[in-house]
Amino acid sequence: MGYKHPLAWFKRSLTLLLILPQALWLFSASSSHAADEPHILYMSQQDFLTQVFNHSHPDRKLLILNEALKRKAEKILAHRYPGARIRYWKNNNKTAWIFDEIGKDMPITMGIAIEAGKIQAVEILVYREERGGEVHQSFFKQQFINSVLNSDNTLSKEIDGITGATLSVNAVTRITKLALALHAHVSNTRSNP
Repeated sequence: MGYKHPLAWFKRSLTLLLILPQALWLFSASSSHAADEPHILYMSQQDFLTQVFNHSHPDRKLLILNEALKRKAEKILAHRYPGARIRYWKNNNKTAWIFDEIGKDMPITMGIAIEAGKIQAVEILVYREERGGEVHQSFFKQQFINSVLNSDNTLSKEIDGITGATLSVNAVTRITKLALALHAHVSNTRSNP
């Protein structure tokens, strides 16, 4: 390698051994921070359910999507629902739903609570997009409270958008409409107490 003195090789190797861990740490810290930055956990599923059902939430249920429900979901979402089952929680006339819906590129995890056919709560559980995170703010979510689903699959209340967050606003709006439609279905089905 062209080292004239055995100590020169040793010093160079020692320098690399001392610098390499720091360089690797800086690289991993910066790349993991960049990957995690848009991933913001605002509320856990457990905390959402505790909030909705006052510390005594019911067991999780699964709604199997039959063809009619699949068509209804597709009409509301303007795309196919990706699964065949939807998880939800129900106690008397109150239901809670947790969905993932794409904003621009990444899924937004949302919790929707409905009581007696009206939206009781909208929570952003996990936000993964780089922009549009304002949808987790109270001023936006409060607009949905007490909304019902009209017969033409529109909400009874007008929802104001957020500049720069149009796709996220649309995702939240679609999911609230889907949750209202599914709430109506499970509330009218005797096999789902």
